[in-house]
Amino acid sequence: MADIADFANDLVQERIDQAVAARLALMPKTVLHSLMFCDECDNAIPEARRLAQPGCTLCVVCQAADDMRAARYAR
Repeated sequence: MADIADFANDLVQERIDQAVAARLALMPKTVLHSLMFCDECDNAIPEARRLAQPGCTLCVVCQAADDMRAARYAR
């Protein structure tokens, strides 16, 4: 049997879903173009990566290093 807390949770979740949908609707629909060469090391970025990750600017090695650096300083 549903009680008032369940109804409140459903209402809050509905509002969150609406807010997320509204925010996503405002995001630009443009597709970013990937770079042919890495910004960091100037090595070629493989076509598979460019297609899988639109807008990528780093090769896999440099992206992994950047992710590790970001994770280290996120704390």
